[in-house]
Amino acid sequence: MTLAWGNRHLAAGERITGTEALRGGITAEMRRLTVRAPNGDTRHLVLRTVVDADDADDWLHREAGALTLLAGTDVPAPALVAVDPTAAHCEFPSLLMTRLPGRTVLDDAGVAARVPLLARQLVAIHAVRPAQRPREYRALTTADTVVVPPGGDAAAWTAAIDLIREPAPAYEGRFLHRDFQPGNVLFDVPPAGSPSAARITGVVDWATPSWGPADFDVAHCATNLAVLHGPEWGFRFADAYEEAGGVLAASERERRYWRVRDALALSEEVSLVSGPWREAGRTELTPGAVAERLDAYVTAVMNAEV
Repeated sequence: MTLAWGNRHLAAGERITGTEALRGGITAEMRRLTVRAPNGDTRHLVLRTVVDADDADDWLHREAGALTLLAGTDVPAPALVAVDPTAAHCEFPSLLMTRLPGRTVLDDAGVAARVPLLARQLVAIHAVRPAQRPREYRALTTADTVVVPPGGDAAAWTAAIDLIREPAPAYEGRFLHRDFQPGNVLFDVPPAGSPSAARITGVVDWATPSWGPADFDVAHCATNLAVLHGPEWGFRFADAYEEAGGVLAASERERRYWRVRDALALSEEVSLVSGPWREAGRTELTPGAVAERLDAYVTAVMNAEV
């Protein structure tokens, strides 16, 4: 059913001739589709299928809207081909989009060159001014659902949890990706080139575009970088964002609030996020190792000037 639906949205004479599962998806199954034209030329599309989620139609509606909004902007997002958010034509709710070149890069090697690129890309995303604002951001983590890692710094975690019990700071709204992190950014890295030759070729996974504080997107990427590469990289990303022209909250308390709110959210998903990282080659990032790195980052944020 899904392939028949996809074929109806291709150019005249084109047909889907192959599928390949893609790794890394958490909320959906991802597949690369090979499309063949009558003259033998081939191209690829990406199919996102949401198999088991009550709000699949909402996710896909929002992603379709974001991809439509970003067409023609400086943000390298996929182009929307078709969407079936309620599974009216497919076996499951599905979205079909163009495939962007490049690959995710999660290795420690070259991170110093990639961080400024990530920062500049996020500044460009926050510069998008939609005619209709997306949904206000949602912070699902609460002080009562945080999972303190075994052996974590009790004083730092207690202070962080107390901080997010306070009302969220006022902010100037921006267009947010809401899951901007290295796993959703594609890079072109020349095989024989130096890390400085890397460039961003795409930003993917636009299922939760939101309106909210730039600090929240920055905090999310910072948390991921801190766990992937070490706590200092979370701080270096925030610095790089400002160096690229991004504007963060003015006060230290506000900045700390957003950074720990995102980091504490990861405490509830350690096993969920560490799996795709190990599949991508970071086999040392077991749930225990991720929890230890998260503890080190939360402690550093609570003890440092941010």
